[in-house]
Amino acid sequence: MITGMERLVAAINGEKSDRIPVFCNLLDQGADELGIASLQEYYANGEHVAEAQLRMREKYGYDNVWSLFYVGKEAELLGCEKITFSKGGPPNVEDYVIKNYDDIVNLEIPDDISALPAFEENLKCLNILKREVGGKQPICAYLTSGITLPAILMGMDKWLELLLMGPTDIRDLLIAKCSEFFQKEIDAFRKAGADVLVYSQPFGSTDIMPMRLIKELTLPSMKMDIEPGGVGGLVYYCGSSPFNNVIDMMIKELGIGVFYLSPKDDIAEAKKIINGRALTCGVINDIKLVSWSREEIRAEVKRMCEAGMPGGKFLFGTLVMPYDIPKQNIRAMLEAAYEYGSY
Repeated sequence: MITGMERLVAAINGEKSDRIPVFCNLLDQGADELGIASLQEYYANGEHVAEAQLRMREKYGYDNVWSLFYVGKEAELLGCEKITFSKGGPPNVEDYVIKNYDDIVNLEIPDDISALPAFEENLKCLNILKREVGGKQPICAYLTSGITLPAILMGMDKWLELLLMGPTDIRDLLIAKCSEFFQKEIDAFRKAGADVLVYSQPFGSTDIMPMRLIKELTLPSMKMDIEPGGVGGLVYYCGSSPFNNVIDMMIKELGIGVFYLSPKDDIAEAKKIINGRALTCGVINDIKLVSWSREEIRAEVKRMCEAGMPGGKFLFGTLVMPYDIPKQNIRAMLEAAYEYGSY
């Protein structure tokens, strides 16, 4: 039986296995899988998250498991004390760690992320995943880039104001501190057994930042983030924002070897730009999966596979799957990916 890790390694090396690797990012669905009524109760225990991840992967047959609870978890590692759990969407930061510039000056980055009480459940989850599927299925972790992390520490509006308007000394201090946090966090996840390190970098898309500022601000901050620990296992990801026009720069400047595209990116164009230098991950618009018919889902998956598979080095993936996608639509998407992604 071919494992998800074998499929991923084959794809990275430009070799063929039975089919392309398929990543399906089900997070909040884990609560439903275990019959737990509230997300707050579900995410309070790393054993819940690990058990649900293992069950859902076994049920649907895709090729990855997640150690991600919710994005605000990183803010908790830096002192956030209030997360809002709503019925209609993922958990969100309610209490910002940074309320004024003094808070930036006084922000302390912990020496050992893995020793923090707020990381305890993540570690519990990772230990179970490593024990059960380590080396067989890719274990994913989610890390927010140094230039993006301030958005969950002080709010996006205030961060954009500081980023673009200054004062530059305070801005640069915060980016440096957040980059230091990133370096320690990625080290903790690597040591705990995460193989796939999803590097969330919305400020690396020209939908968010003009190219001039990507070169002036984003790129130097990325070098600060990445260079100490290297690009091993790192995946470039801008959420749903397209980034085909920065791929070449990211390969040349940073040596990044995996690009997790936006649904808005042209897959064939990305493959042409990458030209065998990295793994291309084609990503379906999973918001559409809420309402699409089985036929529409199959047609879209077929189109994506036909665009991405020629020349190899291709993976089929999703964004963070909305909670209200019908289960039959998840299955229809995955069955189509296994069928059209076969060699």
